[in-house]
Amino acid sequence: MFALPPDRPALIGVVHLAATPGSPRFAGDVRALLDRARADARALASGCDALIVENFGDTPFFAEVVPSETIATLALALDAVRTVAGGLPVGINVLRNDARAALGLCAATGASFLRVNVHTGAAVTDQGLVQGRAADTLRERARLCPGAALLADVHVKHATPLSRESLHDAARDTRLRGLADVLIVSGVATGSAPAVAAVREVRDAVPGTPILLGSGLREDNAAALLAHADGAIVGTALKRDGDVAQLVDVDRVRAMRRLFESLGRRA
Repeated sequence: MFALPPDRPALIGVVHLAATPGSPRFAGDVRALLDRARADARALASGCDALIVENFGDTPFFAEVVPSETIATLALALDAVRTVAGGLPVGINVLRNDARAALGLCAATGASFLRVNVHTGAAVTDQGLVQGRAADTLRERARLCPGAALLADVHVKHATPLSRESLHDAARDTRLRGLADVLIVSGVATGSAPAVAAVREVRDAVPGTPILLGSGLREDNAAALLAHADGAIVGTALKRDGDVAQLVDVDRVRAMRRLFESLGRRA
């Protein structure tokens, strides 16, 4: 079951998978991919409240439907991560925007939540036009895995909204019409933090809705950003030397956990 801590911000660590079979940079060894996923998951479990698995190495991403070999590898990775996660909730993000595959993985593996980059509206991305399919996603969740929480980005990174809606209006649509359980606010790219004003704008648009930071959180900006959010999905800042290509650094995970515990939940 996915739930935010009641007394402090939630720290969700990212397991960035290496390239999976069929993608341009696949190294030819699924076992090595799974071994690295386990190693990163063990390190993250030393201080995180939940983990999320992403097919991060599969660039360039398919826009909305990934191939069967990607889904099969993600199922193996989710199982591998869950075996070392110590009972922590584990979620899935099927990049770029295959919510249907993510739902199937939740149903098959017991993953607790999914992240959907474009849940409502449409965005122009490096994959082309990506369109939200909230109606399909919510109905399929009810059929397959009703207990899985749906985390949805608002004006997701590496994308430009096709419409001219404000961040405020996008947040309201994603929550009130798209029925997302949790909203995510990110910066413009991986490792880039959102502006504090942007997080505050989403908070003001949907008071009472859980909000997570989706990129760019570091020790030096955590206090300012988490004053308006309920937690963060953290990847790059927990890697050795803050380099997204490196392994997760246990010392960074534990330091970030201590920082989160010192902040407490927003008022």
